[in-house]
Amino acid sequence: MHSSEADSYANDLPVRDWLTDDDHHHDIAGTTDLGFWIYLLSDALLFASIFATYGVLASATAGGPSGAEIFDLKLVALNTAILLASSGTFGVAMIAARAGEKARTITWLSITACLGVCFVGVELFEFAELASEGAVPQRSGFLSAFFTLVGTHGLHVTIGIFWALVTILQIRKWGLDAAMLRRVSCLSMFWHFLDVIWIGVFTFVYLLGVIA
Repeated sequence: MHSSEADSYANDLPVRDWLTDDDHHHDIAGTTDLGFWIYLLSDALLFASIFATYGVLASATAGGPSGAEIFDLKLVALNTAILLASSGTFGVAMIAARAGEKARTITWLSITACLGVCFVGVELFEFAELASEGAVPQRSGFLSAFFTLVGTHGLHVTIGIFWALVTILQIRKWGLDAAMLRRVSCLSMFWHFLDVIWIGVFTFVYLLGVIA
């Protein structure tokens, strides 16, 4: 190989390596995004099936209490406000993450996690109150469907809280690189997805349950 050809070949190597790495990162990002969207769609199908089951069993009280008799709309409205506020704080955290502001991102993610804990706490309090009144899942098909739907959503919020705490620790350790920003973005989509599901629960279960 002539010296000029060797020099040309050597100069091409970094460019080729850079292009290969860049394509590799894009492939990983694309695969992650696609996989997460598939997960969200499967989760949406899960909630759709539980909503459908509740719709069938909503009137199957078997002589037990109905929604109008046991639902406390003031408590549920408070919990709804808490979850919607957490959606706003996560939005601020996402803006801070995209701006590369590590400390601000951690602060707002922490606030979001705290609001999530408050939401789950209020939900557990509601369940305890219902149980003290004898409104337990085995009492009727209506109550079984109610506890399954609301409890499944609460479980998802709990998972989101732990996910947020892990993300905070990762940001502290590694900062806000492209991979971390992608993780925060996935968590953001998951959290807002839970907000949308809860609006459906609040409307379809609580409001219609009191009106019916």
